[in-house]
Amino acid sequence: MSAVAAERIKLMSTRSPWWTSAVAVVIVIGLTAVVVATWSPADGSVPFAVSGYFATFGMVVVMVMATVSVTSEYRFGTIRTTFQAVPNRTAALLAKAAVVVPVAGVVGLLAGFGSWGVAWLISPTSMSLSTGAEWRVVAGIALVWAVGAVIALAVGVLVRQTAGAVTLLLVWVLLVENLIGLIPRVGADIQSWLPFVNATNFLTGGGGDAGAVPSMSTMHFGPWGSLAWFAGVAVVLMAIALAVANRRDA
Repeated sequence: MSAVAAERIKLMSTRSPWWTSAVAVVIVIGLTAVVVATWSPADGSVPFAVSGYFATFGMVVVMVMATVSVTSEYRFGTIRTTFQAVPNRTAALLAKAAVVVPVAGVVGLLAGFGSWGVAWLISPTSMSLSTGAEWRVVAGIALVWAVGAVIALAVGVLVRQTAGAVTLLLVWVLLVENLIGLIPRVGADIQSWLPFVNATNFLTGGGGDAGAVPSMSTMHFGPWGSLAWFAGVAVVLMAIALAVANRRDA
């Protein structure tokens, strides 16, 4: 518990996590508000899953925060002090995850319900929170961002350098997973296994329920199966990161 308390102090005593969390929430709420406010009646009712479409942009910001919480320690050499205080490196890194991951989840919860609240104020008739799919779109952002933070921490531990880790995450999430779908014949099938595509399917998939887009025809899982696959990828990456951290010098 002392390791968790120390990680909480390290995270909350700097301005960066506060700013990145605020930016992530503002991005999702702002983009959702713009779409709902400018939606034309000729286009039909406002899709309930509108906030889920923009969750990835906010998640990327939160993932940067999670990555920097690790790479900044390697940059300034404080990771050696951390490992001296907690010789069990697995316990030390899991203590960091025990702080960063819940923070990412809470920020996601604020973004989800904040987006829904703003959208409801603009278009109350389209934003009744009543079905399971609607709750998944709103509250599910917290789950997706928490799992994304685990992946970001793992990448930070593996790469150790801020610019490299952040670049890798941004390119993969915002570019690579989208481009793979353009590969002829096999692209869509490969894409259906990618982690962040499955995260999006969890939020906005579901055959049109609650205004969500239909799941891709090549998706191997339903919404909750996609979340489980996304979480499984995160657990595997974290396990690899912990194994590597225990084998190499700090």
